Amino acid sequence: MKLVIQIPAFNEEATIERALAALPRRVPGFSELERLVIDDGSTDATSERARGAGADRVLRLGTNRGLAEAFSAGLTESLSMGADVIVNFDADLQYDAADIPALVQPILDGRADFVVGDRGPGELAHFSPAKRLLQRIGTWVVRQAAGIEIADAVSGFRALSRDAARRINVFSKLTYTLETLIQAGYKGLRVASVPVKAHPPVRPSRLFASTAKYVLLQGANVLRITALYKPLKIFSIVAGVFLGAGAVLGLRFLGFYLFGTNPGGHIQSLILAAILIVIGFQTLLIALLADLVAINRRLLEEMKLSALSSQLSASESRSRQPFSG
Repeated sequence: MKLVIQIPAFNEEATIERALAALPRRVPGFSELERLVIDDGSTDATSERARGAGADRVLRLGTNRGLAEAFSAGLTESLSMGADVIVNFDADLQYDAADIPALVQPILDGRADFVVGDRGPGELAHFSPAKRLLQRIGTWVVRQAAGIEIADAVSGFRALSRDAARRINVFSKLTYTLETLIQAGYKGLRVASVPVKAHPPVRPSRLFASTAKYVLLQGANVLRITALYKPLKIFSIVAGVFLGAGAVLGLRFLGFYLFGTNPGGHIQSLILAAILIVIGFQTLLIALLADLVAINRRLLEEMKLSALSSQLSASESRSRQPFSG
């Protein structure tokens, strides 16, 4: 069994050496362990210091593509390295590397495919009351969207089995945390939480300039990914709202028409009811079409998964062949 610990990093020359030094060299249950740094287009000496600190591999992206793309590139690279389990660890030292054995244990036991480190955000002293509330709300929203029980949805300290890493696709440019959990729930992956320690950040977050922007972007991401994988559910709810409102206005007009003294004075209600009902049926048609697109996407993802599996198998076969020359 091989474990790969990946560290996405952007301009982390001040902390990358300490992050690598904190990682264990051996973890129970694994015969091999390698450390991968994904340099997301850093303009400082992140790559050089990572190599000097003993990173087994440094994947340097040509430009800064954002944390989500760096995370995704790390999964692909880790798979090509032959990883059976992948742990994602941050370069900003907010997580405790001593928790890695506990994080991977549910996968080793066959109880989970995807494990998230639960920092207990509602009790962290370095989180403001507003941030704690937002963490709770965000986690609740993800639980409803993904249909899974999760305690700390935005934690980046997580472990994935080889199969889970192959099945996850990241569409966002900024952050992967919520999106990957929604996908995991949709694709039937077993998700577990493990309590972990969290340290105060050594620097301000580079992802978002303000909490308000973070909330808006994450909310938009949740809605987009849910609509991407469960369009019939999302658009049917919208269609139901329009149809329901139209039906109420139509019944209101019917009441005035049958029992009122001046039904002609409420003709506007009938017109609005007709408009809402038409919009509702159009939205329902969009839901059906979107669901057909989602089915096609699932087929394409299965084809991609099959191609990736063949590619990784061929790569592993070549790596096992003895060199002759």
